Amino acid sequence: MLPDASTSVNMFSVDLCCEPVLASVLSEDDADELAAAFKVLADPVRLRLLSLIAAQSGGEVCACELVEPLGRSQPTVSHHLKVLHEAGLVDREKRGSWVFYRVVPERLAGLRDALAG
Repeated sequence: MLPDASTSVNMFSVDLCCEPVLASVLSEDDADELAAAFKVLADPVRLRLLSLIAAQSGGEVCACELVEPLGRSQPTVSHHLKVLHEAGLVDREKRGSWVFYRVVPERLAGLRDALAG
């Protein structure tokens, strides 16, 4: 089952729990944690969103600026941003009626390190 808005991934534990996949055999719990985190990134819309946010020169972007480049409706973009946020891959800050998002590099590093050989 793919994660949805009700699925929460504890990315903090991914950062701390897991030896690199190629270094040793993963425990069932570690494999479950990593699989949940990678499922969040397995969706093409979420992967593009993460890429769009990371590519911003100021390091952050208003959610309103992500609708047009994705060619998706505002509710769809908001849903995917919520899943990324719940997974700990992006942070958000509300400013007035606008919400700004930025990538959490430590979370991505944790996933990258889990795949390191």
